[in-house]
Amino acid sequence: MSTWRRRHPDFPAAVSENSGRPLFDGAQVTDWLITSGLGNAAPTELRSELALFGIVALRDRFTPWQLVETLGSLLCLRRLDGRPLADDGANAFPPDAEADAALWSALLSRAERIDAEDDFVLRELRSIDATAVPLARLAEELIESAYDERGAYEWLLAARSRLGLDSLAADAVTPELRSLLTQLTDLRIRLEQGESLTLADPHSGAGDLLAALLDATEDRDRVTVLAADPDERLTRITRRRLLLAGVSELDLDVQTGTDLEERFADPDLVVTQLPYRPGEDRSVVAALTELERVAYLLRPGCTALVLGPADALVDELKSTEAAQLRSALLRENIVESVIALPGGVLPFRPGYRPALWTLTRGPVAAAEGKVLLADISSEQLTPGVRMLLAEDVLLWRAEGLRTLDGHDPRYGRVVSVADLDRAFGGPMTPPAPPASAIWSDKVTERPALIAEAEARLERATADIRAYEDERGPYRGAVLRRVGRLPRRATLGKLITERRVTRLPGHRIDEKHLTRDGHHTVLGTEETTGEGTVGERRIDRLLLATAYERVALTEPGDVVYTLVPRLGVYVDHEGFSVVVFPARVLRVNADAARPLTPRVLAALLGAARGTARSPSAVRPARRIEDYQLPDLDPDEVLRFDALLTETERRERLLRAQSDALAEARHLTIAGLADGTLTLGEPRTINRT
Repeated sequence: MSTWRRRHPDFPAAVSENSGRPLFDGAQVTDWLITSGLGNAAPTELRSELALFGIVALRDRFTPWQLVETLGSLLCLRRLDGRPLADDGANAFPPDAEADAALWSALLSRAERIDAEDDFVLRELRSIDATAVPLARLAEELIESAYDERGAYEWLLAARSRLGLDSLAADAVTPELRSLLTQLTDLRIRLEQGESLTLADPHSGAGDLLAALLDATEDRDRVTVLAADPDERLTRITRRRLLLAGVSELDLDVQTGTDLEERFADPDLVVTQLPYRPGEDRSVVAALTELERVAYLLRPGCTALVLGPADALVDELKSTEAAQLRSALLRENIVESVIALPGGVLPFRPGYRPALWTLTRGPVAAAEGKVLLADISSEQLTPGVRMLLAEDVLLWRAEGLRTLDGHDPRYGRVVSVADLDRAFGGPMTPPAPPASAIWSDKVTERPALIAEAEARLERATADIRAYEDERGPYRGAVLRRVGRLPRRATLGKLITERRVTRLPGHRIDEKHLTRDGHHTVLGTEETTGEGTVGERRIDRLLLATAYERVALTEPGDVVYTLVPRLGVYVDHEGFSVVVFPARVLRVNADAARPLTPRVLAALLGAARGTARSPSAVRPARRIEDYQLPDLDPDEVLRFDALLTETERRERLLRAQSDALAEARHLTIAGLADGTLTLGEPRTINRT
């Protein structure tokens, strides 16, 4: 607020003050952000944030559970009734107790008429009084921002942690994992083929997985949903969530307990997450027993996805009882695939290692007696990884082992159930890399690539030998200084004396940076060594049209940054774009006591007091305050010649080191995956 008020005269004025702090009208600020374009978000998101901010502000009056339950009930009431909750759509100020009581009484009457059996809203609204009227108005604001009640409820549940309801978010999975599960169900394709489907989740929690599946389709009128959870609060949240998602009341059954109402409909897709248990209390046998209960729900053609602990689903089992349970499930010929997932997909459980089983009753003939094992525990769930893994599982489900076109899974290995049963409790991980990885072009070309690296190593060694024959061994001719030390000068003084010029960096939109542009982009990553120079580039036509005032560097410019730490880089080529917070120091070669770029960069990098405390927000001092020795001109020239010589030798050694490292890496990779072997080492005698 303080920045916007200072920089923009048209920013809305404060409406009141609280303990010396100015307070602003949220609606006015939101409208100003949308009009000015400074909100950096869509108007709907800004308006929803305003409503959510108002909801969070009511935590001093209501508990987090009351906020989520009451708002969800009000949104559900509006969907069932088809009429607004409050006519004015804004908080009455000052509050009118009589009007609020009348409005709340009207809402209760509507709830008693529409939800007489108390399936969705009545209980929550009866448990609170007219002080909750502001929630009705905030619910209208959420609906206005999200366009409908469902979007408003999803926004509210996405903010459950902000409301202080961490227990409701503790078992939530990342959006990437939800997307993977949706792809593995193939729900949209099934519905497009005209099927009516029944979804089931015997451990529904707050309904996150079921809601994610329904997000993937618009044909919700042909979907029936069964769910169950022991916590009655969660079952009511799930029931409201599914109703708002578009599932008809007649096609919806959410039970409080551990059993689904199977008489309602036979499930076609079961997607569930086994309840989390801490490692100290976790029972492998209990987890496998829950998995067995899910398997009993499967009828021919039914598919189940079960997310659970890796120590029960994929790890080696020490318990004989657990090994017997897992072997029995495998012998039933219903286990389709076993996938070890990466850690961190449950944000509130960072140390929890999850795994996924997919089950199918009555697999295709080519998949009988076999299981697809995949391990992506070291991967990130990027869109590419999700797509390839989903293709592997869906093709395996539809066709089994494909022999006609030679398609091999990209992330898994097909293993026979007999082999797994003989291992009895052994790990459920791929016994070798995927066949597609072993026979990929990258692998088959390894011997040639290693030969090329060895040839480069030979050439680099020869270049080093020739250079040393020409220049002799490295000698810096360094002597101990006798007499007075050189006087010191700050960089600020050098700038004042015009021996050095400081130039600003530029603000470039990240989406305009590519790998194949015309101009190199230099920023914090490049100057600190965290990124490779040349990986980020920008097109010259885009630079000329979108950034008319951007100035390119000149050869020899020194690029520096203080964020997150001091970094210095000499741009010998020039014609680069420097991105803020990086800046440029340009040496004036015509000064009375000139410096050179290499010398300036070396002295800055060795300046004292440049480090930053781990808890410090700002650098210890400005770069203008850095003290440097003011060397004599002839000493500067000798120093520059020494730095040039070291750079040349470093390039030669780096070429040798890179070639050796590449040959070593390729050899290790080939021996590790079994695609390479070693012959007798060659001995070369040099005379």
